[in-house]
Amino acid sequence: MDQHVHQNDNDEMRPEYDFSRGVRGKHYEAYRAGTNVVFLDPDVAQAFADSASVNQALRLLLQLARTNVPSDIHPEEPVPPKNRARRRAQRATKPKSVRAARA
Repeated sequence: MDQHVHQNDNDEMRPEYDFSRGVRGKHYEAYRAGTNVVFLDPDVAQAFADSASVNQALRLLLQLARTNVPSDIHPEEPVPPKNRARRRAQRATKPKSVRAARA
């Protein structure tokens, strides 16, 4: 590894970083294809050996969700986000004078 450090370099690259074997555009085609990257929490990641097992579990979950949808739920209707409902509930508990002062 060639570590020439120049005093006039203004970059913040550390000398221990070695990109000499890096390949430019290695993941470019996959990125253009629209692959999704999902980060799992550590406890969830421990349950799966690889991406194939994650995909299998998600497909099963989708299949179960499609077959067990209650008749009173209409999937075409948007569901409001939970945080919006939480904010509405918080506003409802505050006195109107406090709400008017903030507006």
